[in-house]
Amino acid sequence: MANNTGQATWEGGLKEGKGTIKSQSGTLDGRFSFGSRFEEDVTGTNPEELIAAAHAGCYSMFLSALLEGDGTPATSVNTTAKISMGKDDTGPFISRIDLTCDATVPGLSDDKLQELAQKAKEGCPISRALASVPEITLKATLKG
Repeated sequence: MANNTGQATWEGGLKEGKGTIKSQSGTLDGRFSFGSRFEEDVTGTNPEELIAAAHAGCYSMFLSALLEGDGTPATSVNTTAKISMGKDDTGPFISRIDLTCDATVPGLSDDKLQELAQKAKEGCPISRALASVPEITLKATLKG
């Protein structure tokens, strides 16, 4: 299996500082700040946004693999992951992830989609890595 790396640098204090974040492939090379992370400032990215994108991508691929293995390959699987933050006595944490998936799969019943969608939610590597998140929801819709 492949090994992947990411790299981040933070300069300065928490609220006035700034950071850069990069992926091994070079596809991601962005900046982030306290504002982009906690104040919904859209001028940069943040770790939670990257986790959401990774989760959506991993889930879509895993569901596609399950559908193909079932003999009903998908035309498309489009997933959005929305991360909600909470705060407890130790600090901020990811309190919830809502996965919303639209799948176009010719010849598949909704019952079968729901079964495989749930299996993908439980089995994709990013879902497994995020097992400590208190709540991960799923809404899967069969399109076309």
